[in-house]
Amino acid sequence: MKPIEISDIAEYRIPGNLNYSPDGKNLSFDVTKGDLEENTYHTSVWLYDGKKARQMTYSLDASSLFWEDNETLILKRKSPKGKEGTTELFRLNIHGSEAEPWITLPFILTSMKKVSGPIYAALGLIDSRDPDAYCADEETRKRRSEEKKDEADYQVVDEVPYWFNGMGFTNRRRTALFLVKTEPELQVERITKPDFDTGFLMADGEMLYYTGMEWTGNQPLTSKVYSYDTKHGRTAVLYGRNDHSFGSLWIQKGQLYAEATDMKAYGVNETMNLYLLKDKKLTEVYRPEVSLNNSVCGDTLEDSGHFRTDGSFLYTEATEMDHTCIYSFDEKFHQKTVWDKPGMTGSFDVKGKKLAAVYQDWNHVAEVYVQEGTGRAVRVTNLNDELLKDRYIARPMPLSYTSDGEKLKGWVLLPEGFNPKKKYPAVLDVHGGPRAAYGETFFHEMQVWAAKGFVVFFTNIRGSDGRGDAFADIRDQYGYVDFRNLMDFTDAVLKKYPNIDPKKVCETGGSYGGFMTNWIITHTDRFCCAASQRSISNWISMSYISDIGPYFGPDQCGASGLNDYEKLWEHSPLKYAEQCKTPTLFIHSDEDYRCPLEQGMQMMQALTVRGVETRMCIFHGENHELSRSGKPKHRIRRLNEITVWFTQHTEN
Repeated sequence: MKPIEISDIAEYRIPGNLNYSPDGKNLSFDVTKGDLEENTYHTSVWLYDGKKARQMTYSLDASSLFWEDNETLILKRKSPKGKEGTTELFRLNIHGSEAEPWITLPFILTSMKKVSGPIYAALGLIDSRDPDAYCADEETRKRRSEEKKDEADYQVVDEVPYWFNGMGFTNRRRTALFLVKTEPELQVERITKPDFDTGFLMADGEMLYYTGMEWTGNQPLTSKVYSYDTKHGRTAVLYGRNDHSFGSLWIQKGQLYAEATDMKAYGVNETMNLYLLKDKKLTEVYRPEVSLNNSVCGDTLEDSGHFRTDGSFLYTEATEMDHTCIYSFDEKFHQKTVWDKPGMTGSFDVKGKKLAAVYQDWNHVAEVYVQEGTGRAVRVTNLNDELLKDRYIARPMPLSYTSDGEKLKGWVLLPEGFNPKKKYPAVLDVHGGPRAAYGETFFHEMQVWAAKGFVVFFTNIRGSDGRGDAFADIRDQYGYVDFRNLMDFTDAVLKKYPNIDPKKVCETGGSYGGFMTNWIITHTDRFCCAASQRSISNWISMSYISDIGPYFGPDQCGASGLNDYEKLWEHSPLKYAEQCKTPTLFIHSDEDYRCPLEQGMQMMQALTVRGVETRMCIFHGENHELSRSGKPKHRIRRLNEITVWFTQHTEN
């Protein structure tokens, strides 16, 4: 059979953004595919009418926002002639031809909801120092554009965070709530204050409900809940205390509900509970045993559905052990599992008895499935069948083991024609998070290594998601329990597959997995080489420069605060750099503001000056999401760098 190739990462067609029409007869979804020539991605809108899925748009970068009615989709497309700081919207009749221009909003749109008639609610980006720039006429816009060019060589910051991963410098940038009226002519009105940062937005008839917080200087972790009456133009505070961080809001049987956490029991990674929000008070209605989201990780499917509601039932994803489920909740919050399959789901939607989901198992890249009632889920797309035809895809072989008294599970991918009498090199892959989970789902990079003759093994250790907050909580345990788990798993794999050459075992990981790589190479020399990706090496500097550093660093290290340098340094791999002997490749992006570039550079330099073989590949213009959504050529180069490094250190 043909092998999975590194370059295939640019050829997968990935569906997402599933939305049923109001009458439930049609399902819209987006499909995204890489373009190597332009080194970018293009997105098209597709439709499933209950019989066949077909592509609806062929122009560049079109994605659906919402259904205007049963036959019309509103699309967002950034055309080549689009004006800076604006968003072009189009209307697509599902029975017509190409999308037609509708309106141009005078701000960068992030979300939009239909309210009633020609009235819409929208979230868009503003500069709090010039919050009404969207009102400027064309001449003023041109003048301000020229002024920005004069300031292009300078960056002034005066708040934290001043940058954010995937968004660049965000100093004084806020997400504002706008009311948009499209008839008789376009009218746009900002509802929130200049320094207000909006989080979640939902519309219920003429009422808007949203979360957010007005802030300056240092962004808080907590948020509040508000409503806005579009008919009377009134804002009300529904929950005004600074003691919870809020996620989604929804209406069920006429009542307003919210997911929220006070972060008291398990810190910033604590699972949100579900609450009834009434009379400015929160009443707990459901305490989840697992995370109500998809935490199963991969490198071909990242889109998530999270919460959906039809007014009577709430639907949400949930991560159980090593796979994604979909739960439903009735008005009394009795939980029922309506989707339960090995693998992972992405975007999903529900309408009546129909449930549509993007789903991926171990030998298929993401496709769209539809399930009616309690019936079997039926695949309705064949986006990647031709690409994967006659390819060898290694099946994850489960392996249970015990570490620190905990029963844990991992998997092993075997090369094609695996021969127990032949010696093989191997790769240990550590996931990020740490609150993420591996599962029996297609993982491109691992399949590439298996295709090149490596045994690949991976596991869910303490700190992983899928087993509740207590299992996931490794605050003040970074580098201790997780390290012991990984070493015990490696021992279990070598015992199960004794023909793995113990002198040719490689190790890699990204983000938290990069931290663990840095920790592993400074605490053992059992691996012949390592690849540390978008890593953390120094919790002190990370806490003072990362977009999430001021709260994430001290919280995860069990420190009393940012000034608890002793505790932050205790968990820093850099502290132990003199113990490292392992040849190490560092992969980092210069616009990674989650685990900033200096983290990888510190570790690389510490090893190099001590005579350890190192190499570092820095990706310009990429961020923390390089392996998942980086430019196609960059993703190929990243995986090639790692694969060549492994090959060089295992061939001889």
